Amino acid sequence: ETCSIILSPGAGRCRLSKVGAGRRPPPARVRVAVRLRPFVDGTAGPSDPPCVRGMDSCSLEIANWRNHQETLKYQFDAFYGERSTQQDIYAGSVQPILRHLLEGQNASVLAYGPTGAGKTHTMLGSPEQPGVIPRALMDLLQLTREEGAEGRPWALSVTMSYLEIYQEKVLDLLDPASGDLVIREDCRGNILIPGLTQKPITSFADFERHFLPASRNRTVGATRLNQRSSRSHAVLLVKVDQRERLAPFRQREGKLYLIDLAGSEDNRRTGNKGLRLKESGAINTSLFVLGKVVDALNQGLPRVPYRDSKLTRLLQDSLGGSAHSILIANIAPERCFYLDTVSALNFAARSKEVINRPFTNESLQLHVLAPVKLSQKELLGPSEVKRARAPEEEEIGSPEPTAAPASASQKLSPLQKLSSMDPAMLERLLNLDRLLGSQGSQGAPLLSTPRRERMVLMKTVEEKDLEIERLKMKQKELEAKVLAQEVADPKEKENCSPTMLRPLSHRTVTVAKPLKKAVVMPLQLIQEQAASPNTEIHILKNKGRKRKLESPDASEPEVRAEDCWELQISPELLAHGRQKILDLLNEGSARDLRSLQRIGPKKAQLIVGWRELHGPFSQVEDLELVEGITGKQMESFLKANILGLAAGQRCGPS
Repeated sequence: ETCSIILSPGAGRCRLSKVGAGRRPPPARVRVAVRLRPFVDGTAGPSDPPCVRGMDSCSLEIANWRNHQETLKYQFDAFYGERSTQQDIYAGSVQPILRHLLEGQNASVLAYGPTGAGKTHTMLGSPEQPGVIPRALMDLLQLTREEGAEGRPWALSVTMSYLEIYQEKVLDLLDPASGDLVIREDCRGNILIPGLTQKPITSFADFERHFLPASRNRTVGATRLNQRSSRSHAVLLVKVDQRERLAPFRQREGKLYLIDLAGSEDNRRTGNKGLRLKESGAINTSLFVLGKVVDALNQGLPRVPYRDSKLTRLLQDSLGGSAHSILIANIAPERCFYLDTVSALNFAARSKEVINRPFTNESLQLHVLAPVKLSQKELLGPSEVKRARAPEEEEIGSPEPTAAPASASQKLSPLQKLSSMDPAMLERLLNLDRLLGSQGSQGAPLLSTPRRERMVLMKTVEEKDLEIERLKMKQKELEAKVLAQEVADPKEKENCSPTMLRPLSHRTVTVAKPLKKAVVMPLQLIQEQAASPNTEIHILKNKGRKRKLESPDASEPEVRAEDCWELQISPELLAHGRQKILDLLNEGSARDLRSLQRIGPKKAQLIVGWRELHGPFSQVEDLELVEGITGKQMESFLKANILGLAAGQRCGPS
């Protein structure tokens, strides 16, 4: 259980490095660090030597199980021995990648290793020795406060999400009632989880308020090797959103994945049975797929099996994707963990060969600006300004000297009609227009279109405008004519609504005949009803019904006879049938319930189990409370069974 942790901000701000927009992002290899935990009391004797020995800060050796005279040597980016502290691991491997989040890039930290090797301690730690997660959040929030201060070009915000993958189900730890979530991929290849809860955080106290209750929702269990063994993969997702305060109003998004993987388990040593055995099977399967993904990436195979597991699907950005990834492999020194240690070291050695290609997730925001009033010189190119200036000089003495420049601008510059366009796009067009004019382009307002084609386009646009004006005038004339008719003849307005149009004389109205529906009753039931003197026979009757149709040619409506079937049953018979169904539901066995229509073996067992758990049914409609029986099936069930049971017959399967 994680308690409240207070840290002093010790991370300094790193210098940002930007990658050119036109270049391919440089490769970044997955960095691997190995941590050897100390001996645990009770797991080894005092004279039992460790099976792993560190050689320097980057390499270690382990005994060769095939030949005890030899040792296997491994070299990684960092090796942390038994005396290494939480601060050493964080400062040496995790802290340097936080600067990439401020560049709009993704980063991930994975804790890998067998069960009982100390993965959760490395990621979470304790109040006295906080782990990677609290230290990274403390420093990241400090960095965002510095970068998002007033006067800085970027405004930053931080959100967090916390989830677990338990038996191939993605569960939201911040909202456990949300159920199994799906993993999607957007058009840009980014992995996302729709419906995942996101909590905004501005301080470390906000983080603790959300994280501590959510960490208690994680699934843990006791095994022979660990009293609080993680039974799921936990993923803490931290998003850093950046918005530029000034033009061009860019947006950046960086994601940090902090992943505590569940450990691989040997069920012979852990003693797993029942649910624990099922959990360990799901954990080992997902870790096996993780190894297949790493092998496929190293071999350059055309298909990488990311989709074979929810874990690998979520780690698609971290392994072979667009994130700066750090793998912290946790191993144990005891000889009883020898095979698990060798397996973890081999996986770590293969993982450091995986190549990622991080890039900056940056986009432009369409910022809403006030409409810009452009002068004539900005709307027209240099060559067109000279042409528009000549009519002005000729008509100086005219009573309307401003009419000529306006008409000239309308004819010569179609850009003047684009005032409704987005201001940013219009500004780009005008800049390109001025650039072409400064280079001596003839006809700059239409972006160096040939003169003949430009004149044809301008003539077409003018014709379309005239056609639109003509149609508008015609519409106004028709509206005025209709209004005059309504004023002259108010009675016709009351009798005929303008929205109801009479059918045309040449149009024929066809009406489809309704389907005839009938319920077939058993012959024995009809005979018994006929023999009973006090019982009225209730069968299907053919009742003719007339339907009126409006005829377009005749003044009188056309009358057409149609056949209609209806069922007549007395209320006493219905009540008797419903009571017999209710008695059968409360007293009948599963075999008796199967004699009812629409009730199969599975639904019969569900009814019997519900009755044993909740007591007898009070009414027939209580069947809707049974899982698997919907309201539509209930209506069909009553129609199929009430006639037969009302007459004392047991309905067999249809």
